[in-house]
Amino acid sequence: MAHLLGGEKLRLEFPTRVIFDGVTVGLNEGDRVGVVGKNGDGKSTLLRLLAGRIEPDGGRVTRRRGVDIGMLDQSDTVDQTLTVAQAVVGGIDEHVWAGDAQARDVIGGLLGDVPWDAVVGTLSGGQRRRVGLAALLVADHDVIFLDEPTNHLDVEGIAWLAGHLRKRWAQNSGGLIVVTHDRWFLDEVCNYTWEVHDQIIEPFEGGYAAYILQRVERDRMSAASEAKRQNLMRKELAWLRRGAPARTAKPKFRIDAANELIENEPPPRDTVELKQMATSRLGKDVVDILDASVVYDGRTILKDIEWRIAPGERTGVLGVNGAGKSTLLGLVTGTVRPTSGKVKRGTTVRIASLTQELAELKDVQHERVSTIIGRQRSSYVAGGKELTPGQLLERLGFTSAQLATPIKDLSGGQKRRLQLLLILLDEPNVLILDEPTNDLDTDMLAAIEDLLDSWPGTLLVVSHDRYLIERVTDQQYAVMDGHFRHLPRGVEQYLELRRGVTDASADAARKPAASGAAAASGGSSTPGKPALGGADKRNAEKELSSLDRRLKKYQGEIAAAHEKLAVHDQSDYAGLGAITGELQKLESTVADLEVRWLEVSELLEG
Repeated sequence: MAHLLGGEKLRLEFPTRVIFDGVTVGLNEGDRVGVVGKNGDGKSTLLRLLAGRIEPDGGRVTRRRGVDIGMLDQSDTVDQTLTVAQAVVGGIDEHVWAGDAQARDVIGGLLGDVPWDAVVGTLSGGQRRRVGLAALLVADHDVIFLDEPTNHLDVEGIAWLAGHLRKRWAQNSGGLIVVTHDRWFLDEVCNYTWEVHDQIIEPFEGGYAAYILQRVERDRMSAASEAKRQNLMRKELAWLRRGAPARTAKPKFRIDAANELIENEPPPRDTVELKQMATSRLGKDVVDILDASVVYDGRTILKDIEWRIAPGERTGVLGVNGAGKSTLLGLVTGTVRPTSGKVKRGTTVRIASLTQELAELKDVQHERVSTIIGRQRSSYVAGGKELTPGQLLERLGFTSAQLATPIKDLSGGQKRRLQLLLILLDEPNVLILDEPTNDLDTDMLAAIEDLLDSWPGTLLVVSHDRYLIERVTDQQYAVMDGHFRHLPRGVEQYLELRRGVTDASADAARKPAASGAAAASGGSSTPGKPALGGADKRNAEKELSSLDRRLKKYQGEIAAAHEKLAVHDQSDYAGLGAITGELQKLESTVADLEVRWLEVSELLEG
């Protein structure tokens, strides 16, 4: 595959520390790279280096001649004096851009609720961000860099963006580098993962699930001091393997390796034990919302809602912006009164909310972390173990040095974690999380999820982070058209329902005359991926099964060759060379088979 761009022996130093030292990376045609790592380790800086927005202190960035790079940085803003139309398509006539399928797809996917003639300066921050993303995606770039593109997108918008990026370029063409904490998005879009840590960039094949598997295997070989992080990653991997079937779309030998690794790993949560503990703390009654409706200024927000929240219930709430999710949570907390119907709360219920505003920290921002923690309880029980507040802080990624730091000087992610800790130390028995993933990297999200696994109360989560919703809750509901609807099949069912609503709206607005060509196409197969017929599909399935068997066989032979190499006389250079040559042939064969496995898989998915 042709090289697009890269960095060679990059070094970048800020006044207080070194960000990168001797880093070499490359992006080839067809690469879709997700960048992960702790906040502050240099993920966004890497994008700016490769895009040419900043220059390295050492090394060089190379780009193939003629490569067009488009980038959306977190700090990028759109000229607020322009209209939405001017910002997205410039001065191009409507009949020109409306004839471009890609432009129509982007505008429909991102700006459906944004007035086309509105001035950008009058829009909300989230809408302005989407206008900037749309302007980037409408253009025809060879390489796209995206820094946290899923911020300000709901579940439906994130699913659209993933689909758009998957089909934007033909196979083995174009390039993408994306920094995001959305782990579902990483799995859907990326075929490589770069982990930024300790002034280096470590590459992994595959999306987030494959990255976790490889990282766990790496950590298993590390020193004993890494045992704590290894156990957390093993638990994360256990969740990945028990998650949605789509995450297991990888060669069978990799699945077998994951199964072997986690065969003795318990489920992320002991649901029965947690519900017993929650009942003992809460009693049988938590919150019952009975036939409740809420009307504002003559507009019905919620209609005839019935929701009986149980002790230990873990529920995720989905819905588009403005659907009424916050109003529903207001009924639970008591900040909203129903226009009709009633809300009953148990006498022992103590509700706490992790909001987006960090309200708990406003009055204490000039105090040190240690001072605030010292006012709280002396211990907290998590997972059957008693922990001190300091141990909890360590579990959430704080160092001992940060205990003396004033709260106002903490990063956004550190403030978010401290906010959660203060809430947990107050021992509520009903916890509401409202978009809790803001400002957190993937490692910290995993740590918080691990902490929530042992929290024995009722958990209600509102989030656009699909991975988090599926990870920490046991059931999902949607607020749609004022009603509260159970989703037995989870987030995927919600997206199907939303697509139905969108398609119905489009059909109503569309002119009656149907395109004969569209009708003749007979469906909505992905462009460039013709659906397989009966015989072809069976043949492809047989070939895929055969590839699985052959890959497993060759993996066994590779393992045997490594063992032979380890025990062979190290002074017998000729013998060592022969074994090494045999090993290289086996690895080359496996690489070819993996490529073919992916090709056949894509045919079947099409």
